[in-house]
Amino acid sequence: MTIPVKILCPSGHLSFTPFEQESFNKGCEMKPDFIISDAGSSDMGPRPLGADLHVSLANWQYQDLEAMLLASRRLNIPMIVGSASDTGTNRGVKQFVDIILDIAKKKDLSSFKLAAIYSEVPIEILKSMILDGAQIEGLNGRPNADLEIMERTDRVVAVMNAEPFRQALRNGADVIIAGRSSDCALFAAPLLEKGHSKAISYFTGKLMECASFCATPYMAKESIMGRIEKESVYITALHEDQRCTPSSVAGHAMYERINPYHEHVAGGYVDMSECSYEQWNENTTCASGAKFVESSKIKIKLEGSGKIGERRIALIGVRDPETTVRIEQAIEWSRSKLMERFGPSGEAYEVFFHKYGKNGVMQNMELASPSTPHEIGIVVEVVAPTGEFATEVCAMASRNIFYARLPDVKGTAGAAALLSDEILIGEPGYEWTLNHVIEITNSMDLCKIEYINVNNNEN
Repeated sequence: MTIPVKILCPSGHLSFTPFEQESFNKGCEMKPDFIISDAGSSDMGPRPLGADLHVSLANWQYQDLEAMLLASRRLNIPMIVGSASDTGTNRGVKQFVDIILDIAKKKDLSSFKLAAIYSEVPIEILKSMILDGAQIEGLNGRPNADLEIMERTDRVVAVMNAEPFRQALRNGADVIIAGRSSDCALFAAPLLEKGHSKAISYFTGKLMECASFCATPYMAKESIMGRIEKESVYITALHEDQRCTPSSVAGHAMYERINPYHEHVAGGYVDMSECSYEQWNENTTCASGAKFVESSKIKIKLEGSGKIGERRIALIGVRDPETTVRIEQAIEWSRSKLMERFGPSGEAYEVFFHKYGKNGVMQNMELASPSTPHEIGIVVEVVAPTGEFATEVCAMASRNIFYARLPDVKGTAGAAALLSDEILIGEPGYEWTLNHVIEITNSMDLCKIEYINVNNNEN
């Protein structure tokens, strides 16, 4: 006998920008059973994880967590946040826990139990596992991890499944702040605890993970409500001008996956190939038909990042028609001058010429390259071991666009315009070193839970 459950989700990435309060308040009035939001992503690239910093502004994090916590305590329902502070490192979990404690103190909230789930994995442990014969399997064509890869890695997080959340709920947690998590695991955990199947539990998480992204028209940071009954989930858009339609919900089910019908988690995957989507009312779609395919092994995903060097950037505008039609020749001239002085890119340094206005976004993957644009913005990006060296390489690369020797060009001015005759200091460059999985025997093997009785005088 399953228990119907209502889940309110205010954001697909908590605090990347603050979520919209009006639709969240509307959802709270509908008396949800849980308030759940993911707070992280790998979409920002490897730097936040490797450098162990957050890209969401601290005051935005405080604002969103305060809104969720106050609603959770007012309604007396659990609140779950995963991938704390963008990357789900131990620092991120501690930061969010400190925010919760500060809010609880300032607002003089009644006592509640907080669970902090940590999933950062010490690199030395992974090295020891490799030496002991463990296979850390590369995904999507990556080679298996070895000691050389681990030497290039600064920080690793394990992407937990639903089991750590379930354990925290069973132990009476009112607020859960977790490290790096599978997006759908946050939603699956309370549903599994209420007796729902893995199929509908993880399927619900896949549909709800990005909040209003599953609704139309596109409006980010609006809340949605999911009502789960038996093997169906009813997804409702809460902004008055949005609707959850069969096409918008089905489209999101296929979002960001190599196989649009499979959602993999530790211990199996959701098969969505036979799902159906029906309009239930004006702003609600009912989704059903998911299946869960069990795996005989538990494989936890590992995300790892390491620093590769210092970054410098220069901005150039090209408007001269003789240069725009020969922009590749101008860039080759610049590369040749770099080669003369520093050797080839890819050895002591790396240089990138991002041509906005000419395949700057998709580059070689562009399907329909436009005719010659009337102007091109070039971002010269350099990564090198030291800031001084990166500055020199970047200056040489950018200024030689201006000095490029092009056939039939007789003018001495106007070939390129520097936004400012300075080299901009970028954040250090990082690379993804781990996009791998490792087999474990228990879902708790790579994470731990700490409990805090908040505002309890006996704590």
